[in-house]
Amino acid sequence: MHYEDFQFIRFDRHPDGVLLATLNRPEVMNATNGLMHWELTQLWSVVQADAQTKVVVVTGAGERAFSAGGDLAWVEQIVGNPREVAVVQQEAAAIVYNMLACEKPIVSAINGTAVGAGLAVALLADISIIADGARLTDGHVKLGVAAGDHAAIVWPLLCGIAKAKYYLMTADFLDGKEAERIGLVSLCVPGAELMDRALAVAARLAQGSQTAIRHTKVALNQWMRMAGPIFDHSLALEMQDFLGEDAAEGLDSVRGKRPPAFPSARLPEVSS
Repeated sequence: MHYEDFQFIRFDRHPDGVLLATLNRPEVMNATNGLMHWELTQLWSVVQADAQTKVVVVTGAGERAFSAGGDLAWVEQIVGNPREVAVVQQEAAAIVYNMLACEKPIVSAINGTAVGAGLAVALLADISIIADGARLTDGHVKLGVAAGDHAAIVWPLLCGIAKAKYYLMTADFLDGKEAERIGLVSLCVPGAELMDRALAVAARLAQGSQTAIRHTKVALNQWMRMAGPIFDHSLALEMQDFLGEDAAEGLDSVRGKRPPAFPSARLPEVSS
């Protein structure tokens, strides 16, 4: 692929080999549809092959969201559909492993709400910078599926198993300040300063020793590669859940903006 082939990611070149990649569906808070999800699998190899890019900064279009999770119309196609589930499983794995394989530094500028595949990109970036007013949640359990698309590989490393279990099992939101406090992101800054700070960090990386910086990234990423089997397991469980009753209820509850009544949460009837 080439940059001009992407439909939902916009690219802008900055000085010193910094490339700004903007998730670009602002009318739906940059929610991920099928094509955008696939484009996120392809982005990293294109960046890796681009001799004019030394560092990539990823952000979301508009002021409200980095990426507000999966587009509900796309999620509806996945729930209960084994063929779609198989495709999503391959792509979700590719996003994670292709980001790890990209030797060039990735900086995320988390400008607003971050959920789902967008959150995976935000937190798998080598340096993650969040606006203080931005909010994030993994959110999977609210849909009735396991937290599988990135969380098991990186959250325990970033914030520890206790915090990871709490936020992944409750799907509570965190704001930027709390995300920085627990170590889930690298930096939290005022929203008005976010892009300047992210681009300044990227420029600093672009002006440094590219071999030293890339080799440091490659070495540190071995921590996440060691967790590969854990991630693969979580992803398989997530896809299994997409075929169950809870996912259908989770989708309907999100659409209806009501609390879910998951079938698996019902107590068994007690015989008299």
